[in-house]
Amino acid sequence: MLNFYEFFAGGGMARIGLGQGWRCLFANDMDDKKASAYKANFDSAPELKVCDVAAVSTADLPGVADLAWASFPCQDLSLAGNRGGLDAKRSGAFWPFWRLMQELALENRAPRLIVLENVCGALSSHDGNDFLAIAEAFAQAGYYFGAMVIDAVHFLPHSRPRLFIIGAKADSSIPQGLRLSAPDPLWHPAAVREQIKKLPLNVRCRWIWWRLSSPPSRKTVFADVIEEHPQGVDWHTPEETRRLLGLMSEVNRAKVSIAKVAGQRIVGGVYKRTRNGKQCAEVRFDDVAGCLRTPTGGSSRQTLLIVEGDRIRSRLLSPREAARLMGLPESYRLPMRYNEAYHLAGDGLAAPVVRHLAANIFEPLLAPAEHFAAVG
Repeated sequence: MLNFYEFFAGGGMARIGLGQGWRCLFANDMDDKKASAYKANFDSAPELKVCDVAAVSTADLPGVADLAWASFPCQDLSLAGNRGGLDAKRSGAFWPFWRLMQELALENRAPRLIVLENVCGALSSHDGNDFLAIAEAFAQAGYYFGAMVIDAVHFLPHSRPRLFIIGAKADSSIPQGLRLSAPDPLWHPAAVREQIKKLPLNVRCRWIWWRLSSPPSRKTVFADVIEEHPQGVDWHTPEETRRLLGLMSEVNRAKVSIAKVAGQRIVGGVYKRTRNGKQCAEVRFDDVAGCLRTPTGGSSRQTLLIVEGDRIRSRLLSPREAARLMGLPESYRLPMRYNEAYHLAGDGLAAPVVRHLAANIFEPLLAPAEHFAAVG
């Protein structure tokens, strides 16, 4: 059994992804609503401390963790946000988390692995200086580290690219099979490769191109997660659907026309956007959902467009459908209120991505592979 701390835990999606071979020693989140969901799904979660990460001390952290996971707030790093960076209020929560990692090291309790997850905008935020600051933090703390971009679309019918930075203590024995001599384009896109070139030599010498196997072919499509009788949302009236279609450009209306003659049920995802000061609706019919977001406004909620010949219906994505797009099990207990459930999913992790990382990097590095073959 491997031990971990889960910071910025949300609804516990990193915990779900890690799976049964892992034990959570400590979890933290400051959002009461997310904390309620966490407790509902993990036997009241006595290990969860609900507070600002800045109020956590090493005295709160029991034992020695093999892994510290931190999906720190993305709003100030996102291309859709204000780009305040690591010095801004929300994404700046990285620094009190990192203080805890430094203090654990002074107590000879440094985690063998530290994993950060965030939006891809963290690579370019402040002309790359925020990524540089994180890289320097890893190097100065005595960790080898590497970053990769993983899109949930490889595992789920959901377009959700995210940046993962994985750091291993310098005294860890890192098997050669976990390293690459050159970047893998599947996981190390140009945005990662360009930032590595900018790192100073004393930081770059700590860099690892992590080897991650290709995932098995995805067998599900967007339509597979859609319910005919959803809970928590209502189908739009015909007038509302016509109004949605009226917001579409000629290009998007042409997509609908093609879907109508397909001879089968077609499911599309629609986002409302503002183009040149005018609201418009954009649809995709590629069997993949657009990236889930937090429901801060009407444009952030993904709308479904179901086309069956001349019959066209629309409605919001349901909470359970959103949970499925994040790879959560059907048994996962969602908040009763729509916005709370959608926010939980839109601000969370795709659990199958975490499982793939754990199976291919974390567990081979931390424990014998045969142990995890036994636990599945």
